[in-house]
Amino acid sequence: MPSGDAIEAGSKPQGPFILAGPVARPDPASVPLRGDLAHIALAGRYFVPHYAVPQPRTVLPGGAPLLRENRDGAEELCVLMEGDSFEVLDVTGDWAWGCLGVEGPVGYVRVGLLEPLIA
Repeated sequence: MPSGDAIEAGSKPQGPFILAGPVARPDPASVPLRGDLAHIALAGRYFVPHYAVPQPRTVLPGGAPLLRENRDGAEELCVLMEGDSFEVLDVTGDWAWGCLGVEGPVGYVRVGLLEPLIA
C-alpha cells in the first residue's frame, strides 16, 4: 500500500496475505505443516515461522515405515517402498520429517533408511 493511503473504518483488507481469524488445523498426517515449519508449497495458505524447500531422498532397499511421531513404536501411517521418493523437510537426530507430496502422507522416517545427503 503506498504511503499516505488510509484504510477506511469497517473496510475489509484485500490481498493474499490477510489475517482473517482462526483456521481449522488439518490432520498432521496429511498436510506437511507443523507449528514451526511447513512445505514451501503451503506458503500462501498457512502462516508459520519457516517454510522448507523439500530435499527429495530415495527410500533404500527394504523400504521404510512412515511413523506419526519421531520415536520407535509410534503409530505406523504406511510403509514406503524401495525407490519411493520422500521429500525431507527437517532432520533432527536420527529422524527425517517430511512427506510423499503436498497432499501427504506426512510423518517421520529413520534417516538411515533414506539415501544419504551428498556433501
